[in-house]
Amino acid sequence: MSEPQASLPERLAARFGERVRASTALGQVTLEVPAEQLAEVARALRDERDFRFEQMVDLCGVDYLGYGEVEWDTSDVSSQGFSRGVEGQGPGRFRRGEKAGGGGPRRFAVVVHLLSQAHNRRLRLRAFAPDDLLPTVPSLVGVWPAATWFEREAFDLYGIVFEGHPDLRRLLTDYGFVGHPFRKDFPLIGNVEVRYDAEKGRVVYEPVSIEPRVLVPRVVRHDSRYEQGRAESQAQG
Repeated sequence: MSEPQASLPERLAARFGERVRASTALGQVTLEVPAEQLAEVARALRDERDFRFEQMVDLCGVDYLGYGEVEWDTSDVSSQGFSRGVEGQGPGRFRRGEKAGGGGPRRFAVVVHLLSQAHNRRLRLRAFAPDDLLPTVPSLVGVWPAATWFEREAFDLYGIVFEGHPDLRRLLTDYGFVGHPFRKDFPLIGNVEVRYDAEKGRVVYEPVSIEPRVLVPRVVRHDSRYEQGRAESQAQG
């Protein structure tokens, strides 16, 4: 009788040892790798027979600043109203000219989704940048050439620097854009307003003239009307 085949997390742990951490959540296997070893591990995942993740499906940046925090009460407030405005306290809600609070360690991460057509399985690869002030991770262009545009996008939106990228420059924002718009501490109202000035005959940039306002979603709670309606329906049934 043959021995049961090892699961993917077990194979990953056996191959890479204590350098990595493999976990499974919601049916998705995640392999967390130190940033300095990202390219080495990625190449092994692509080439070695037990893995053969030939295809990189996606690569993106993640900003964990404020992760797990909320800006509004959900259990101690009334259920009336849909658009109750509050004074936002989270990152990115500050008024123009103010600075957001600093985040903890391991703020920026790069997440890569891989597909093995040979074994018909998927893997989520994640690496945290060691420096929050200048988040830097190795480029994966040499492993999967399709990473070129994905890394440029993550650099543009999050400011993550991919060391070794052959042409790292902005991809989505305008020329001269200041900041990285997907960072949690980037103001939701933006930094400048853009409009066309008919008198000057050109586009002009001006300070933002609106104030930030956070809309709180309505939370559905227990209501006697619903309970009464349910009781009447059961009585009729």
